Amino acid sequence: MNSLIPDASTYAPAARENLAPVPFGPAPLAEGEDAAAYDELLLRISSAVRPADIFEEIWVRDIVDLTWEVLRLRRFAACLMTVGARRALELDLRPLVGYDQAQGLARGFAARVPAAVSEVAEHFAANGIAMENLAAKGLGLQLDSIERVDRMTMAAEARRNAALREIDRHRTTLARRLRAAVAEAEADVVAVEGEVLANGM
Repeated sequence: MNSLIPDASTYAPAARENLAPVPFGPAPLAEGEDAAAYDELLLRISSAVRPADIFEEIWVRDIVDLTWEVLRLRRFAACLMTVGARRALELDLRPLVGYDQAQGLARGFAARVPAAVSEVAEHFAANGIAMENLAAKGLGLQLDSIERVDRMTMAAEARRNAALREIDRHRTTLARRLRAAVAEAEADVVAVEGEVLANGM
């Protein structure tokens, strides 16, 4: 998939020959991202918008790509929170169990290994450390990176919203042109009918 160009069979032969290929290119997927999920997003947005011409097809592709980027950035922010919490856990454990064991326990806790989870809980309980503090401390450790990701997310959302506005503006302009053309055609018909009536009388 990954193209919004309609099936070429929908065009008349002469029109098909005059159509230049549109360089939408491949989906902007990072390593390990789900191509089927991207295609599903493309299909759903394209079906909802129903692009009427090449300009709208390009804007729809922009909207899909930017929406995908927003979703990716939100995943990155969540990953940074997870990394920060693990780092905070390791830092809290070092004075209690030493450097090497703290690393191993933090890895096991992040992987939800039952023995590691239980041992961490015991160490924290014995030393009056609240488990819920990990998320806050982890956020503090990753705050600069998370803020940068948030700014990138907002920029992608703004570009996506601009593309949506372009489709609205394009359709408004097209509707205005169609209304003007219909009014002009109706005026021509009235004029012709007036001439016919005048000549008939």
